[in-house]
Amino acid sequence: MILEKGALVAVVDGEKLLMFTNVGDHAPHLSPLATPHMEEGRAGSGGHSSSSGNPDNDTQAEDGFAAGVAAMLNKRALAGEMTYLVVVAAPKTLGELRKHWHKQLEAKLVGEIAKDMTGQSAEEIAAAIAKV
Repeated sequence: MILEKGALVAVVDGEKLLMFTNVGDHAPHLSPLATPHMEEGRAGSGGHSSSSGNPDNDTQAEDGFAAGVAAMLNKRALAGEMTYLVVVAAPKTLGELRKHWHKQLEAKLVGEIAKDMTGQSAEEIAAAIAKV
């Protein structure tokens, strides 16, 4: 994938968020950003209490985290704080994120990679983006 300079890259799983900006000219070269403030206690798409018919507490916490990440990214998109966005997320987390995308965020989304890479280096994440 050719990635524009200044593109925002969010790497997410159910518990962790890493943010990068592309400082390369078209080829991904990622520079880490500070982890942004996230709202606590957001409900995921389920939003129900645990029981035999509903997700367990860990699943609800992961879905809630993904909803919080989506809310933060939506806020940045609406404020004009990003031009391009690539999301690299664990498959389940990516599915939950998609449920919460705002239309303006979707318009800035230039790529999604369904892979858990929160434990990888910036170079390994950039290489995965380049392969797409």
